[in-house]
Amino acid sequence: MLGLDFGLKRTGLALTDDACIIASPLVTVNSAELHIYLEDLFSKEQISDIVIGMPKGLDGLDTDITSNVRELEEFLRKRYPDKKTHFIDERFTSRLAARSLLHGGAKRSQRRQKDNLDKVSAAIILQDFLDYRR
Repeated sequence: MLGLDFGLKRTGLALTDDACIIASPLVTVNSAELHIYLEDLFSKEQISDIVIGMPKGLDGLDTDITSNVRELEEFLRKRYPDKKTHFIDERFTSRLAARSLLHGGAKRSQRRQKDNLDKVSAAIILQDFLDYRR
């Protein structure tokens, strides 16, 4: 399975192990080049499901990027009909990612790099989905 934390500038990606138990951060890519990266990734990896973080405000309502995430999901469904897409609430994932990096011993400079936060956020999104399915 693949997890995505989509942003207008960058998208964090995460993958599960073969048993779909543990999600791990993979990479952060420029969102404008996401489709190129996914083509390459799907040619190399056996991925059946894509889990996308759905941005919601604290009140549960859509945010300014929610429509972009829905467009991404529609693109993925049409381009890769053999892959199932899923949404999961991504509220607080950035904060959890920062905390995870801190507790994992990452240096302050590493914790401030948005690339690291994005891919760890993608792993949290994917892990939340895996835990929910169990």
